[in-house]
Amino acid sequence: MKFVQSRRDFAKTLFAGAALVGLGPLGRAQAAETTPLNFQSIWINDPEFMGYFIAIDEGYYKAEGLDVNYIPGGPDVIPPASLLTGKADVALTSLMETASAVAEKGAPFKIIGCQFQKSPDSVISLEASGIKSIKDLVGKTVACPPLSLGTFNVLLGLNGVDPSTVKIVPYAFDPTPLATGQVDAVVDFMTSLPYIVEQTSGKKANYILFYDSGLPFGKDFVTVTDDTLKNRRKDLVGFLRASRKGWDEDFKNGATYLKKYEDTWFKGNGYTPGASEFHSKAQNPLMQHPNGVFALDDAAIEHNIATLEKVGIKVTKDMFDNSLLAEI
Repeated sequence: MKFVQSRRDFAKTLFAGAALVGLGPLGRAQAAETTPLNFQSIWINDPEFMGYFIAIDEGYYKAEGLDVNYIPGGPDVIPPASLLTGKADVALTSLMETASAVAEKGAPFKIIGCQFQKSPDSVISLEASGIKSIKDLVGKTVACPPLSLGTFNVLLGLNGVDPSTVKIVPYAFDPTPLATGQVDAVVDFMTSLPYIVEQTSGKKANYILFYDSGLPFGKDFVTVTDDTLKNRRKDLVGFLRASRKGWDEDFKNGATYLKKYEDTWFKGNGYTPGASEFHSKAQNPLMQHPNGVFALDDAAIEHNIATLEKVGIKVTKDMFDNSLLAEI
């Protein structure tokens, strides 16, 4: 069964239209001594991208000779399209959309790092529902984004659950049905929804990671084109090094930056300070690795390729290049 793209791509197909381009809220003029590098994000500005904001604000990219233009993402932004059109030199992409582009369209992409060692994709439920494993979904009602239905069905099958035994209804990224008990679970990221549901309902929420239930894959892959990898290797190594430094700073002093960014990077994103704090704490364990943020060892590559095969996408190790990480 073919994988269907996640919430980040629900409004578009891979090559339909062009990605939107815009300066981050703290965009600045290019310094004469630095080389410009356009970086396409995958979603709107929130704590998922704190490390990059810190690297910009603290001058970590500038120290590497780079002037990074951070381009926010959103539901109408297609990061791979930004790479193909030359609007971005580096982009954060999902594994499935990148692999689909390579396998089906011959897109010249290379993944050079992985921000999330474990994807935040989850099945989220209220603790009172008694859902502790995928098998517990039998006889339950689950709200799932229509474009993630194929993936969810694969997840069910891998856990010995016949999809016909689960009532699946459309999910429009609204926490109300779960908070009010209209559904037993939803398919979404665990970085914010559990907090929102608990604040809305006053009831504790649980989640089950796809990663821990038979679909081990990462998220927010650092992706470039073959030409960029060939012609700008030094810049890419500098980008990874500075970004990792930004994330290390976030892990140490995240609370300070969360407060600082309420009226800058995060302004207008709809998050409350509490939601930002929850998001930051929830995501950090999914990113950390003994070899540092963006680590992409051979075992991780194998896991991601195996997951792609389970959902009907066949690629080879050639889609990945982890050699730059060794130069950081």
